[in-house]
Amino acid sequence: MARCDEGYLCDVCGEDVGAMTDSAMYLRYVTGGLDPEVLHTYPERHLRCEPELAQYIVHEKFKPVACEGPFDKRALDAEYVAQREGLMTRGWLRLRELAGGELPLRDYPLPEVAEAMRSRYGDG
Repeated sequence: MARCDEGYLCDVCGEDVGAMTDSAMYLRYVTGGLDPEVLHTYPERHLRCEPELAQYIVHEKFKPVACEGPFDKRALDAEYVAQREGLMTRGWLRLRELAGGELPLRDYPLPEVAEAMRSRYGDG
């Protein structure tokens, strides 16, 4: 079956990543961590299957995720952690805004990420 027929399967647990709000790939894209040129080839994962990313989402509607080991935010610089929490939480909220909408993919990123992409790739 083609990838589009299967949906997007998590490369960690193998289950379907059914919602954009559960997608580590789309969170990386909207926050500028994933270049749009490689979006179609990037492996998909549930946010919870990528704790080193999900741990930075801090919102009452998102159950906290712990990340054990060297990437645990509790062992990192507090200023860096605060910046990452702000960005990833805003990115996750953006995914919630986008869910079920009709915007083109190029309009998904956060405003500052979209501006950087326009500067890099042009308006087209």
